[in-house]
Amino acid sequence: MEKYTLSVLVENNPGVLSRVVGLFSRRGFNIHSLSVGTTQDPHVSRITIEVIGDASTVEQVSKQLSKIMEVIKLKTLRDSEIVKRGLALVKIKVSPKTRGEVIEITTVFRANIVDISSNTLTVEITGHDRKIGAFIDMVEPYGIEEIACTGMTALERGTNTLRLDK
Repeated sequence: MEKYTLSVLVENNPGVLSRVVGLFSRRGFNIHSLSVGTTQDPHVSRITIEVIGDASTVEQVSKQLSKIMEVIKLKTLRDSEIVKRGLALVKIKVSPKTRGEVIEITTVFRANIVDISSNTLTVEITGHDRKIGAFIDMVEPYGIEEIACTGMTALERGTNTLRLDK
Protein backbone atom coordinates (compact mmCIF):
# COMPACT_ATOMS: atom_id res chain seq x y z
CA MET A 1 0.00 0.00 0.00
CA GLU A 2 1.25 3.42 -0.99
CA LYS A 3 0.22 6.99 -0.19
CA TYR A 4 -1.15 8.98 -3.13
CA THR A 5 -1.88 12.71 -3.28
CA LEU A 6 -4.78 13.86 -5.42
CA SER A 7 -5.17 17.52 -6.33
CA VAL A 8 -8.69 18.38 -7.42
CA LEU A 9 -9.97 21.72 -8.71
CA VAL A 10 -13.70 22.08 -8.12
CA GLU A 11 -16.37 24.72 -8.50
CA ASN A 12 -16.68 26.55 -5.19
CA ASN A 13 -20.34 25.58 -4.61
CA PRO A 14 -22.18 24.39 -1.48
CA GLY A 15 -22.12 20.60 -1.11
CA VAL A 16 -19.16 19.88 -3.40
CA LEU A 17 -16.89 18.73 -0.57
CA SER A 18 -19.69 16.54 0.77
CA ARG A 19 -20.08 14.86 -2.64
CA VAL A 20 -16.33 14.28 -2.95
CA VAL A 21 -16.00 12.81 0.55
CA GLY A 22 -19.19 10.81 0.08
CA LEU A 23 -17.70 9.15 -2.98
CA PHE A 24 -14.81 7.87 -0.86
CA SER A 25 -17.04 6.56 1.92
CA ARG A 26 -19.48 4.87 -0.49
CA ARG A 27 -16.57 3.04 -2.13
CA GLY A 28 -15.03 2.08 1.24
CA PHE A 29 -11.86 4.13 0.67
CA ASN A 30 -10.26 5.85 3.64
CA ILE A 31 -9.05 9.44 3.33
CA HIS A 32 -5.71 9.76 5.10
CA SER A 33 -5.57 13.56 4.85
CA LEU A 34 -7.83 16.28 3.47
CA SER A 35 -7.26 19.98 2.85
CA VAL A 36 -9.58 22.43 1.09
CA GLY A 37 -9.30 26.10 0.22
CA THR A 38 -10.15 28.62 -2.45
CA THR A 39 -7.68 29.32 -5.23
CA GLN A 40 -6.74 32.67 -6.77
CA ASP A 41 -10.17 32.44 -8.43
CA PRO A 42 -12.82 32.72 -5.67
CA HIS A 43 -15.18 30.54 -7.73
CA VAL A 44 -12.72 27.61 -7.66
CA SER A 45 -11.45 25.56 -4.71
CA ARG A 46 -8.54 23.14 -4.52
CA ILE A 47 -9.07 19.91 -2.61
CA THR A 48 -5.91 18.03 -1.67
CA ILE A 49 -6.64 14.43 -0.70
CA GLU A 50 -4.16 11.82 0.51
CA VAL A 51 -5.28 8.22 0.21
CA ILE A 52 -3.51 4.99 1.03
CA GLY A 53 -4.00 2.19 -1.44
CA ASP A 54 -2.70 0.71 -4.65
CA ALA A 55 -2.50 2.19 -8.13
CA SER A 56 -5.72 0.54 -9.31
CA THR A 57 -7.66 1.88 -6.31
CA VAL A 58 -6.41 5.42 -6.97
CA GLU A 59 -7.25 5.09 -10.67
CA GLN A 60 -10.77 3.93 -9.80
CA VAL A 61 -11.26 6.83 -7.34
CA SER A 62 -9.95 9.33 -9.92
CA LYS A 63 -12.39 8.09 -12.55
CA GLN A 64 -15.28 8.35 -10.09
CA LEU A 65 -14.20 11.86 -9.01
CA SER A 66 -14.10 12.98 -12.64
CA LYS A 67 -17.80 12.10 -12.94
CA ILE A 68 -18.79 14.64 -10.27
CA MET A 69 -20.24 17.59 -12.17
CA GLU A 70 -18.35 20.30 -10.23
CA VAL A 71 -14.92 18.67 -10.67
CA ILE A 72 -12.98 20.86 -13.12
CA LYS A 73 -9.58 19.13 -13.12
CA LEU A 74 -7.93 16.31 -11.24
CA LYS A 75 -4.35 15.11 -11.04
CA THR A 76 -2.53 12.44 -9.07
CA LEU A 77 0.69 13.96 -7.75
CA ARG A 78 3.91 12.06 -7.02
CA ASP A 79 5.80 12.94 -3.83
CA SER A 80 9.00 13.63 -5.76
CA GLU A 81 7.22 16.28 -7.85
CA ILE A 82 5.42 18.27 -5.15
CA VAL A 83 5.87 20.66 -2.28
CA LYS A 84 3.66 19.30 0.50
CA ARG A 85 2.97 20.91 3.86
CA GLY A 86 0.72 20.48 6.85
CA LEU A 87 0.35 22.25 10.15
CA ALA A 88 0.05 20.88 13.67
CA LEU A 89 -0.60 22.59 16.97
CA VAL A 90 0.86 20.53 19.79
CA LYS A 91 0.22 21.30 23.47
CA ILE A 92 3.08 19.80 25.48
CA LYS A 93 3.30 19.33 29.25
CA VAL A 94 6.27 21.11 30.77
CA SER A 95 7.73 21.78 34.19
CA PRO A 96 10.34 24.38 35.13
CA LYS A 97 12.88 21.56 34.74
CA THR A 98 11.78 20.42 31.23
CA ARG A 99 10.68 23.74 29.70
CA GLY A 100 14.17 24.51 28.31
CA GLU A 101 14.50 21.05 26.75
CA VAL A 102 11.16 21.37 24.95
CA ILE A 103 12.09 24.88 23.75
CA GLU A 104 15.37 23.48 22.41
CA ILE A 105 13.57 20.71 20.49
CA THR A 106 11.14 23.31 19.12
CA THR A 107 14.05 25.43 17.90
CA VAL A 108 15.75 22.49 16.18
CA PHE A 109 12.53 21.73 14.27
CA ARG A 110 12.08 25.43 13.36
CA ALA A 111 8.68 25.39 15.03
CA ASN A 112 7.06 28.32 16.83
CA ILE A 113 5.84 28.58 20.39
CA VAL A 114 2.42 30.22 20.13
CA ASP A 115 1.22 29.92 23.75
CA ILE A 116 2.86 29.49 27.13
CA SER A 117 1.32 28.62 30.47
CA SER A 118 2.91 27.50 33.70
CA ASN A 119 2.37 23.83 32.78
CA THR A 120 2.25 23.75 28.97
CA LEU A 121 3.79 25.05 25.76
CA THR A 122 1.70 25.12 22.60
CA VAL A 123 3.86 24.73 19.51
CA GLU A 124 2.96 25.38 15.88
CA ILE A 125 4.91 23.22 13.44
CA THR A 126 4.59 23.18 9.68
CA GLY A 127 6.16 20.88 7.15
CA HIS A 128 6.01 17.49 5.52
CA ASP A 129 4.15 14.82 7.48
CA ARG A 130 7.47 13.10 8.29
CA LYS A 131 8.81 16.28 9.95
CA ILE A 132 5.63 16.73 11.98
CA GLY A 133 5.71 13.07 12.99
CA ALA A 134 9.36 13.28 14.05
CA PHE A 135 8.63 16.36 16.19
CA ILE A 136 5.71 14.61 17.89
CA ASP A 137 7.91 11.56 18.56
CA MET A 138 10.55 13.81 20.18
CA VAL A 139 8.15 15.63 22.52
CA GLU A 140 5.93 12.67 23.37
CA PRO A 141 8.06 11.62 26.37
CA TYR A 142 7.28 14.99 28.00
CA GLY A 143 3.55 14.38 27.67
CA ILE A 144 1.20 15.67 25.03
CA GLU A 145 -2.00 17.32 26.24
CA GLU A 146 -3.58 17.90 22.82
CA ILE A 147 -2.82 17.79 19.11
CA ALA A 148 -4.72 19.45 16.26
CA CYS A 149 -3.51 18.79 12.71
CA THR A 150 -4.53 20.11 9.33
CA GLY A 151 -4.55 17.94 6.28
CA MET A 152 -1.61 18.10 3.90
CA THR A 153 -1.80 20.59 1.09
CA ALA A 154 0.37 20.36 -2.00
CA LEU A 155 1.44 22.09 -5.20
CA GLU A 156 3.56 20.74 -8.02
CA ARG A 157 7.16 21.92 -8.12
CA GLY A 158 8.44 24.28 -10.78
CA THR A 159 6.37 25.21 -13.79
CA ASN A 160 4.03 22.22 -13.60
CA THR A 161 0.57 23.42 -12.58
CA LEU A 162 -2.98 22.25 -12.17
CA ARG A 163 -4.89 25.33 -13.16
CA LEU A 164 -7.80 26.51 -15.19
CA ASP A 165 -7.16 27.08 -18.87
CA LYS A 166 -7.83 30.69 -19.77
